[in-house]
Amino acid sequence: MSTSKLLRGTFILTAGVMISRLLGLFYVIPFYHLVGERGGALYGYGYVPYQIFLSLATAGLPVAVSKFVSKYNALEEYRVGYTLFRSGLVLMLVSGIASWLILYGLAPILAPHVIDAETNVNSVDDVVAVIRAVSFALIIVPMMSLIRGFFQGHESMGPTALSQVVEQVVRIAFLLGACYVILRMWDGSIVTAVSAATFAAFVGAAGGLLVLVVYWWKRRPYLRSLLERDRGEVSVSLPAMYKELLLSSIPFVFVGLSMSLYQLIDQFTFNHAMAAAGLGKISEHAYSVFNMWAQKLVIIPVTLATSFSLALIPTITKAHVEQNRRAMRQYLNQTFQVLMFLTMPAVIGMAVLAGPMYSSFYSYDPLGEQVLRWYAPAAILYALFSVTSAIMQGINQQRFTVISLAAGLLVKLSLNTLLIMKWATVGAIVATMAGYFVSVAFNLWVIQRYTRYRYRFVLRRTVFMAILTALMSVTVMVVAALVGQWVDYRQGTAEAVFVAAIGVAAGAVVYLFLSIRSGLFVALFGDRFAFWRRKEKKAVS
Repeated sequence: MSTSKLLRGTFILTAGVMISRLLGLFYVIPFYHLVGERGGALYGYGYVPYQIFLSLATAGLPVAVSKFVSKYNALEEYRVGYTLFRSGLVLMLVSGIASWLILYGLAPILAPHVIDAETNVNSVDDVVAVIRAVSFALIIVPMMSLIRGFFQGHESMGPTALSQVVEQVVRIAFLLGACYVILRMWDGSIVTAVSAATFAAFVGAAGGLLVLVVYWWKRRPYLRSLLERDRGEVSVSLPAMYKELLLSSIPFVFVGLSMSLYQLIDQFTFNHAMAAAGLGKISEHAYSVFNMWAQKLVIIPVTLATSFSLALIPTITKAHVEQNRRAMRQYLNQTFQVLMFLTMPAVIGMAVLAGPMYSSFYSYDPLGEQVLRWYAPAAILYALFSVTSAIMQGINQQRFTVISLAAGLLVKLSLNTLLIMKWATVGAIVATMAGYFVSVAFNLWVIQRYTRYRYRFVLRRTVFMAILTALMSVTVMVVAALVGQWVDYRQGTAEAVFVAAIGVAAGAVVYLFLSIRSGLFVALFGDRFAFWRRKEKKAVS
């Protein structure tokens, strides 16, 4: 594959992912104003088990098929990958239908563990309806994911990117349209509206699948021509193929599930713990703020930072294979520094501006402000877990990711109820951060053990970044306080957006200026801003 084609494909796929994620972020603004806290809680009750069942239904097979097809195409053994794809489609259809039936049937069993019937606004029947509505998407999504993986294996990123965007657009259009019609035009119930909103996953998947079918129809002649050019020198049995695929993919299924599994623990314990603490009447409001609305904001810096950092993982893999310790040390230094450079100021700034940030997306809520202020720093741990898990894949130690995730989940499960009863919603956040901290610490230990990497340099740089972040935070607090003398972000969305925008702009300018003048920016990204620095200033060591 040529470099230009690789870059083009990577750009197309990245653009598709970013557009989909941006759409997935901003739709929550009108959705929040349609369904409110109660609807947000219901939506979360349905989506968390759906995401877990979806990951189990696919078992990481789409990504594995992409790599497998690419591998054998490079050998001109096109029929091997095509055979796997055809059997994979049948497997995904069977596993999708089985997952749908299981989740649909389990809904009445799961729901009572989510709701405290004596204190919560939503009922067990409400939760059952929402879980069953979203379960239908399991019929289509696994097959759609596999077809995307097959196209990617053929170095064709356009079908995946376009289908992702179409899936998201169709899903959001149906979700918002159905909620508006049900609530505003038909005067229907929140339960009906949220059920339609979760069923939108099925409708969106149908749209994405239709795009892939069109691509497939157009490219059938080309795919047939590849089979005619097949060398036919390699014969791999299906059991051997699936064994190879599953052994490499299963650890990453669990890594991809990490956030959903943490949310599942909250789903089964949060309302009951809040009721035991005498806070049952507000528990669903708190749950929606924590696990739906604030979580959408916290994940923004994680997505951006990990996207930049994960781009360095292939070079880490190459250095490991070549046993080039010097290059490995350099790449690990770069990965961790870029991650912390981008994540730390973003999440601390979000914590400082928690009030106007939350109010900008939703509406003023004292609890939302408190939760976002506490929850934002967790993004650092989320990002570190994602990147360290990817590094462990690069050094072929992915088996340890299952152990680290299990350890973190055990900590979360052990602490969650106790801390919620002690500190309410903040307790759930602290338990989540404790769990991720254990997982990240274990991952860092594994990386150190198998690469002999030392963290001293990165720690020094991180401390320096923390100092710059502290200076930035002071600036943001002062600017926000001054702006707050004239504009009260609690009065409306426009005021909140204005205060948040001024605060973010001030923080970004200060942090970027300090990092360039100190030499930190140059050390990480190259000498593109030399004219900003004092000539006598040396790069930070």
